[in-house]
Amino acid sequence: MIFGNPDPIWIVGVAVALVVGITCHEFSHAFVADSFGDHQPRAMGRISLNPARHIDPLGAVFFIIAGFGWGRPVSVNVYGLRGGRRSMAWVSAAGPLTNLVVALAFAIVYRVLILAGDPVIWLTDILWVIVLLNVILAFFNLLPIPPLDGYNFVLAFLPVQQVFSVQRYAQYGILVLLLLVVLTNTPGGGPLGVLFDVAASVARLFVGA
Repeated sequence: MIFGNPDPIWIVGVAVALVVGITCHEFSHAFVADSFGDHQPRAMGRISLNPARHIDPLGAVFFIIAGFGWGRPVSVNVYGLRGGRRSMAWVSAAGPLTNLVVALAFAIVYRVLILAGDPVIWLTDILWVIVLLNVILAFFNLLPIPPLDGYNFVLAFLPVQQVFSVQRYAQYGILVLLLLVVLTNTPGGGPLGVLFDVAASVARLFVGA
């Protein structure tokens, strides 16, 4: 999105959304996994709010170009979790839910500035971008496509035999995501265009616009 929109306000908003959104997203995965008994993320230093531990270069590029992306995956041992695969559903959902919390937090600041009267326009514009992109990040990661969180969430509720069958096709997940990105340049924006429209509506609801 930066490449297609050189507006400094947009660039700053994307940068903040990228650093804060992805850092909190991956931190929440690690924290919830640790809370359920798998201490591998802690051993790997992932229970941290240091962005350098969570930003994935490819995911960051996607975020900059298309407005959605992902961080470095948190390695979780499902067999080390209390509750097994069902607990993995909570670990998977933690990231997208955290992005919605981040969006709400910045939306509250946005509303406070508006209610205070005579807000600094460039600041509220940046806050809007941060809210919008965090909602998009949440919705995008809920797609049931590997390696996104929605995929791992769905796996947690499938019978074991179906899990093995589905996992055989996981390697093609990146290709599906690339196809979806390509389709965003078609009229209507493809399936992701619909996702963006819904995310924008939710973001407007958050800021009261």
